[in-house]
Amino acid sequence: MTAKTQTETRTKPVQLRIRTDISDMIDQAARAQGKTRSDFMIDAARRAAEDALLDRTLVRVDAESFRHYLDVLDQSPGGEGYTRLMNAPKPWQS
Repeated sequence: MTAKTQTETRTKPVQLRIRTDISDMIDQAARAQGKTRSDFMIDAARRAAEDALLDRTLVRVDAESFRHYLDVLDQSPGGEGYTRLMNAPKPWQS
């Protein structure tokens, strides 16, 4: 077994204090997805951690590229796709 594989399979306990109503809701959601409470919470926590880290991603561009980006954002929407979207029936108007 390689060092990387050992690290990936090593686990440690995490203890949480949680209100009963929240715990019940988590259990219900876990059952609906066919998961254990632990698996459900681990998946949800991992996704939240990835989102939090991705939100901190910094994209650097040169001044010309940034100016072009702002110019594109300032343009009015248009084109065939936009016209089709605006003319599509609205579900709330049925």
